[in-house]
Amino acid sequence: MTSVHEDRRPEPVRPTAEDDVAAAGSELIGGPAGRRALLGAGWWTPVRIIALVAIVMFALGMVQKLPCYNGGWFFGAGSQYTHACYSDIPHLYSARGFADGRVPYFDRLPGDMEYLEYPVLTGLFMEAASWLTPHGGAIQDREQIYWLVNAGMLMMCTAAIAVFVARTHRRRPWDALLVALAPAFALTATINWDLLAVALTAAAMLMWSRSRPLVAGVLIGLATAAKLYPVLLLGPLLVLCLRAGRWREWGAAAGGAVAAWLVVNVPVMALAPEGWKKFYTFSQERPVDFGSFWLIISQRTGNPLDSANAWATALTLLLCAGIGALALYAPRRPRFAQLAFLVVAVFILVNKVYSPQYVLWLIPLAALARPRWRDFLIWQACEVAYFTGIWMYLAYTSSGDKHHGLPPEGYQLAILAHLLGTLYLCAVVVRDALLPERDPVRRDGSDDPSGGVLDGSPDVFVLGHHRQARHAAHYEGTYVEWGVAQRGGSA
Repeated sequence: MTSVHEDRRPEPVRPTAEDDVAAAGSELIGGPAGRRALLGAGWWTPVRIIALVAIVMFALGMVQKLPCYNGGWFFGAGSQYTHACYSDIPHLYSARGFADGRVPYFDRLPGDMEYLEYPVLTGLFMEAASWLTPHGGAIQDREQIYWLVNAGMLMMCTAAIAVFVARTHRRRPWDALLVALAPAFALTATINWDLLAVALTAAAMLMWSRSRPLVAGVLIGLATAAKLYPVLLLGPLLVLCLRAGRWREWGAAAGGAVAAWLVVNVPVMALAPEGWKKFYTFSQERPVDFGSFWLIISQRTGNPLDSANAWATALTLLLCAGIGALALYAPRRPRFAQLAFLVVAVFILVNKVYSPQYVLWLIPLAALARPRWRDFLIWQACEVAYFTGIWMYLAYTSSGDKHHGLPPEGYQLAILAHLLGTLYLCAVVVRDALLPERDPVRRDGSDDPSGGVLDGSPDVFVLGHHRQARHAAHYEGTYVEWGVAQRGGSA
């Protein structure tokens, strides 16, 4: 027999009703939705609207690349920087042997880069796009088509990301508009192939929120086979499951991740070991590069910082230990999305390189961790400033004695804008974890909508002493009893 509580489906949270910036922005389309508005009625559900908006924004990002598509990638290195429309995709079509039919990881490449320097699943994605690209005709035409084919595949990843994020928090689908409308997402989506890993990571977050840890783990493993950062999500899950005593679920996720990663990597590892390990050796040997605070130190001091790898690793471990302590000391168990955002942000902040498309890793996590337009837009403004800064700096360094663009001192300010914007968002997320009543997601009495088996679970291991659990701010309804799973009657 179905209970009354199970039959009741709470309405989606309306951002215009709880977010002043969202309410002000809605004036462009007629103002906030009224109390009697039929949201999600008919075919135009929130998820479909968000997916369509994401596709439109992605298309606008493609339009922004037109100056390069029409010549900037091919004639004169500087114009692709002055127009801020650079992309790795057309350049690597020839430089990594796809135009010549070379097989990634197996066939040696001419020049300094002996093998493809990307993880196996990303290499397969690149190779699949080359299969759909004509093998005859002028190389410029083929590079243009290769970029278009990849853009089409990445657009599908974009739509999938929007859908996955919209469905992760069941009552908050509109938070995914943060992803769909993020300017840095549109600007960086077709620079590289990062969206494949981002889509798999978003799918893993969705599956974990649906209490399917094994499937979530498999998706994390596949995402790690496309880009290294998704494996970091197992760390937050470890400390959260430690606090909740959910070892079996974490074991399923970790086991699924390892198995999926091995299935993808072992065949290439066994048959082409030199090509397979190129990604890892390249990442290890890569010097201090664009976008990192290490570059600022190096440029200001003249020191190449050969030991940056060791320092970056030590800082990452130290800060991740701090995040683990936060998870165990906080008055309420932090939400999974909050800790996932923090660990990936730490990895980005202390890394020795920050390519502009790395912001794509954080955007879905930020939308789930801190769904507030003001904070999100402050961070995005900093990322757009960095996006502009790096291309203007490259224009400066590639223009010879003319020095058209942004000098090193200006580029250092752009790096600082990126660092400060990310640190600001991290600080707000940490505050929400320590003061749960400030967390927008928990203000209606919810616990952890993306937590899956963690949502509403009692604590079994906590550091420190908390006299009583902190609930969210005052709410006219039924609260989740912290430590007691009351899913049927909770908000």
